[in-house]
Amino acid sequence: MLLIKNGKIFTMAGLTLENGCILIEDGKIKDIGKAIKFEDDGELEVIDAKGNWVLPGIIEAHCHIGITEMKKGFEGDDCNEVSNPITPHLRALDAINPMDAAFAEAVHAGITAVMVGPGSSNVVGGQFLVMKTYGRVIDDTIVKDPAAMKIAFGENPKTNYSGQGKSPQTRMAIAAMLREELTKAKQYIQKKKKAEEDDEEFEENFRYECWIPVFEKKIPMKAHVHRTDDIMTAIRIAKEFDLDLTLDHCSEGHLIAKEIVKSGFPAIVGPDLASRNKIEVQNCAFKTVGILNREGVLAAITTDHPVTLIQSLPICAGLAVRFGLDFEEGLKAITINAAKICRVEDRIGSIEIGKDADIAIFNGNPLEVFTRTLYTIINGEVVYDAQRDENPNY
Repeated sequence: MLLIKNGKIFTMAGLTLENGCILIEDGKIKDIGKAIKFEDDGELEVIDAKGNWVLPGIIEAHCHIGITEMKKGFEGDDCNEVSNPITPHLRALDAINPMDAAFAEAVHAGITAVMVGPGSSNVVGGQFLVMKTYGRVIDDTIVKDPAAMKIAFGENPKTNYSGQGKSPQTRMAIAAMLREELTKAKQYIQKKKKAEEDDEEFEENFRYECWIPVFEKKIPMKAHVHRTDDIMTAIRIAKEFDLDLTLDHCSEGHLIAKEIVKSGFPAIVGPDLASRNKIEVQNCAFKTVGILNREGVLAAITTDHPVTLIQSLPICAGLAVRFGLDFEEGLKAITINAAKICRVEDRIGSIEIGKDADIAIFNGNPLEVFTRTLYTIINGEVVYDAQRDENPNY
């Protein structure tokens, strides 16, 4: 068992406790309170938080950690399969290297879970997953797989395929190719369902099997969208096929906030701490997430690592607060809101009894640049202890 005591606990579930305690057993949160009664089995580990801030582990809701590895160049870059614009059957699971040095950076920043998947070169890029940031074998770190189907609009598919002299070269072609793929997937699912009802043999097609959880609304399409026109096209197509959607990047979302609210789809905003090196990101701004939040959009914040380094995620949330986002909503944007958008809030994103014991302890407000991570705990295990891991003489 592990006991955290004397912490300023931000549960992100509507409760903040001064000098609170958290009891952890078998990787789960067993109890929370001012004082906790329990039987000590003689193996109790105690962390005295000494009044420091205790939060659920931070969550990055959109990134490419481990799939675009740090310091590896071409050999470590498996983010985009730029040979075919429609690749729904690709799985992030098969490309993420948990030995990527960026995972250690994430752990040191109090980031305990990430949503990872293919990049935005293809109209349909493949399947995202949600994983913990600590572990040498990726299969042991998975929280949800598949977690989303990546689709992309705008400059990236156009740039990658116009250079090859093939479609898509326009936004019209991107939308048409996505509609065509969704139509084929829908027809495949209907034929499979009928064959099952009639007890007939059916030859499964690997490429279309991966669309089944999307059409069953078990996972959303994850749309790379920056400009207002691309945002609205993504919404339009999702509505046409009655599918769920997340609006990732959403750089011009503040310009059409009311339309996004009306759609009912959540947004993952960012990376705003990055250069505006493309036309479609000219209007990106830290104010975007605050405007969307005030209008009623469920919103999270992303670094889009490695576009912005993953360890800057809390600072990005701090800058969003500086430019108008409510402070508590800033914390939510990298904890419980991110968990909800990734559909893993039953396990992570808040400090509640029964949830995974993913916890970060900071020596102050994590949204401030001088704040240090003191401890990172994943599945009840202390995977980072600043005193131990940063002091070779400890």
